[in-house]
Amino acid sequence: MQGTTVTGVTLHNLHRVQDKRGNLSMGEFGRSIPFLVSRYFLVYDVPAEEVRGDHAHFRCHQFLVAVKGTVHVVADDGTNREEFVLDRADKGLYLPPMTWGIQYKYSSDAVLLVLASDYYDNEDYVRSYDEFIAHVALSVDTKSV
Repeated sequence: MQGTTVTGVTLHNLHRVQDKRGNLSMGEFGRSIPFLVSRYFLVYDVPAEEVRGDHAHFRCHQFLVAVKGTVHVVADDGTNREEFVLDRADKGLYLPPMTWGIQYKYSSDAVLLVLASDYYDNEDYVRSYDEFIAHVALSVDTKSV
């Protein structure tokens, strides 16, 4: 696990086994994946010029792995912003709640696996960056009191 400049965001090198019969990578929930998973989804066939994500979650944790191809990910905590390139099935990116996430520059063969801590809940999404910044500022003000 490697820390980043974005609060709570970590880059993970997952266990990889190379074998002449084929390679595998693996992670264990609660260990290499830092939360228990309630949902997963795959993002694929994304045109190169399109942007996915572009939101934050109030409660949901996410773990992203490009199981095929390349995906660029921006993580933003309201103060720091960092870009990551997911290009191997044994590299994952952890996004804690209240992290603005953007995925873009999908290669034509990209398949992004997203593991999520919570079931889908539309009320958990922060879809406006201005609203996200307001919530982050409110959180900082509350902590300093």
